[in-house]
Amino acid sequence: MTEQAPKPDAESANDPKTRGPEVVVAFLLLALGVLVVVDSLRVGIGWADDGPRSGYFPFYIGMALCASSAAILVSTLWHWRSLDEVFAERSQIVTVMAMLIPMTIYIVTLLWMGIYVPSALLIGYFMRRHGHFGWRVTASVSLTVPVVFFLVFERWFLVPLPKGPLENLLGL
Repeated sequence: MTEQAPKPDAESANDPKTRGPEVVVAFLLLALGVLVVVDSLRVGIGWADDGPRSGYFPFYIGMALCASSAAILVSTLWHWRSLDEVFAERSQIVTVMAMLIPMTIYIVTLLWMGIYVPSALLIGYFMRRHGHFGWRVTASVSLTVPVVFFLVFERWFLVPLPKGPLENLLGL
């Protein structure tokens, strides 16, 4: 009688493998490194009379980023077949998405609603959904934090933060 390898359960067979995310991240970092190098060349990487030009240090950081991401990319492609371990289980991806989707919505709404209202909504959402706090605590914290930030940044430090229609309506 021969021993059979254990069969993977249906969920883990469909989980994403490590190699795909490694290739995607390596390409993204390589593109970022190329962008840094090209822009550093644009502003100058040599020495001026008063020291290094503004692109000198970013150029070498960009080169290091290109070299390391290229090495990861080549290594991943070279060992493609052996890199079949699971990157993340579906439940872990769902947890990440539960944070990523609201944060993405928050960032998009900042563009047209300012920072205060979306911040109050995001804090309230996370407190209720993930913290399981009651309505009273959620409302008090999610409304108090933006007010405190307004007072500290706008009034104390005199640093204007992005405002939306509500703040304009209130004359803030």
